[in-house]
Amino acid sequence: MTHSRLPVLGPLRLLTLAAALMFSLAHADEYADVSQLVRTGKLPEALTKADQYLASKPRDPQMRFLKGVIQRDSGKTTDAIATFTRLTEDFPELPEPYNNLAVLYAGQSQFDKARTALEMAIRTNPSYATAHENLGDVYAKLASQAYNKALQLDASNSGVPPKLALIRELFSPAGAKNQRPSPVPTAPSVAPAPTPVATKPAPTLPGPVVSKAPPAPTIAAPAAVQTPATPPAHAAPTAAVSSPAASATPAAAAAPSSSNASKDAEAAVLAWAKAWAARDVKAYLASYGKDFSPPGSMSRSAWEDERRQRITSKSKISVKLENLAVTASGNTAVAKFRQDYKANGLAVSSRKTLDLVKNGERWQIVKESTGT
Repeated sequence: MTHSRLPVLGPLRLLTLAAALMFSLAHADEYADVSQLVRTGKLPEALTKADQYLASKPRDPQMRFLKGVIQRDSGKTTDAIATFTRLTEDFPELPEPYNNLAVLYAGQSQFDKARTALEMAIRTNPSYATAHENLGDVYAKLASQAYNKALQLDASNSGVPPKLALIRELFSPAGAKNQRPSPVPTAPSVAPAPTPVATKPAPTLPGPVVSKAPPAPTIAAPAAVQTPATPPAHAAPTAAVSSPAASATPAAAAAPSSSNASKDAEAAVLAWAKAWAARDVKAYLASYGKDFSPPGSMSRSAWEDERRQRITSKSKISVKLENLAVTASGNTAVAKFRQDYKANGLAVSSRKTLDLVKNGERWQIVKESTGT
């Protein structure tokens, strides 16, 4: 399936299911079959099969996400908006439905709603590059509208045309050729996830169009995205780690103090994951240093209140860390790992990076990044 390039304000990118989807083993064939129908253009059959699946599993986030993409591809924008809206209500931890809502709203020239949805996506995952890019495009569209309104009110204002021309140049077809292609993740994610079980690749679908504005930019091909896998019915709250041999054994040339620092920082990361899984909010929040910067424009107290509510609202939480690698230099350390999170019907696997600083005898988190 090819993706046409249209003279619209972009590149707002609709997130779609791709071959890197994280499937649960029991239902991989159902997801793959629906995706295959979409890829071959059999949208009515795909929607029927999705509805049949959801009749018995109405809360399944993967199939609901795919249904929203099918509705969007079928021109049922109102239905797609309703599907993604319900996903944000049932799974507020997932940023992708917010992103897709924003693209659909932008296609209807509802740019204020698009902006709000993208801000929610970024609040959910501050490291969500696609949402940041799309938010920039929405701001550019709003700026274009404001500049045109300014010219209508005062045609003699010589300061406005250069600004409007700059936006047009930024989103011109020629400028789009120089844009970096949207990378396809090497592993899936609601952030990135493990290698899929599915035996059939799912399609990459084109994103909806944003109405034409004074600038004549182009829309980028949609990025691949993954939806969350359905967790086992009785996931026990656990915090576990599996580290590769290379990260477990310091290099021969490393100084003893560096080795000890890495081990202490690793212990702090494991304690953080254990407190999270145990829903020990006090210990979890204490893992973050005073210099930790909450996402977006949130205050530290607002961020702590939000984390407290999200953790205590879950009946069970499982946090597993895999391929944990910690490097320390002086009083700073960086921990990289794959995080598998499960709670109340939601399963998310992602790459994560924690930056830590040693305060006294304690290592604490000062920065948290997903997908790196």
